[in-house]
Amino acid sequence: MVAISRLTIGPTEMRRTRIALVDALRGTALAAMIVYHFSWDLELFELAPLDVTGNPLWVASAWLIAGSFLALAGVSLVLAHGERLNALGFSRRLMMIVAAAGAITLVSWYFEPGGVILFGILHCIAASSVLGLAFLRVPVAVVLIAAAACFAAPAFLSSPLFNAPGWLWLGLASEPRPSNDYVPLLPWFGTVLIGIASARLALARASKAAWSRWQPRSAVSRMLALAGRHSLAVYLVHQPVLLGALWLVVKSGLWPK
Repeated sequence: MVAISRLTIGPTEMRRTRIALVDALRGTALAAMIVYHFSWDLELFELAPLDVTGNPLWVASAWLIAGSFLALAGVSLVLAHGERLNALGFSRRLMMIVAAAGAITLVSWYFEPGGVILFGILHCIAASSVLGLAFLRVPVAVVLIAAAACFAAPAFLSSPLFNAPGWLWLGLASEPRPSNDYVPLLPWFGTVLIGIASARLALARASKAAWSRWQPRSAVSRMLALAGRHSLAVYLVHQPVLLGALWLVVKSGLWPK
């Protein structure tokens, strides 16, 4: 969701093309997210006792989905800017994500102040996009060491000193405030770094890699790739659609409780 999935095919070919597999993987993450949010919405409307926020399997699913988006954000950052930073494209995309993140904060504050989203997945992707630029050309070993440090930091550095709202983005609070979507930089930036390292290693043999030439053939894979190409729009639209549809179902009495 952070940067366009692009790759320079060869040293003599300056044309850039999308990596369809990355789009399809992002679309798959979107599909999983929609299923998760639909289940969360069912519980919100008291239509199904799913315990989405408490059941360990649901919680693990939420972590896996968020991690997938962030890892793919790292991959896309390398594909779009690994050889040379496209400053205009990067800035435009970053502003779109920041604006979307700000809108989500305002909407969540209006509808549920107790669970306002101050630093959710989009906020994390925006911040990680900027920080990730520093890791596009350093040795891959350094990227992996930094990722390990991000994963370990909350276990060793968490402190009440970071409980103040101004430190919410960092992820080192000993008692994080309630939020319907909380994805702080630590440890989640580590997942972005894993995506950066993976993409850089894969691109070392991109000219021979089947994944770089893969194209969707089935209707499902084409739909996933299409969704992945428009991931930010899908992300912003899916919950209002789901909530509106379920509200209509509840009002109509079509769903038996």
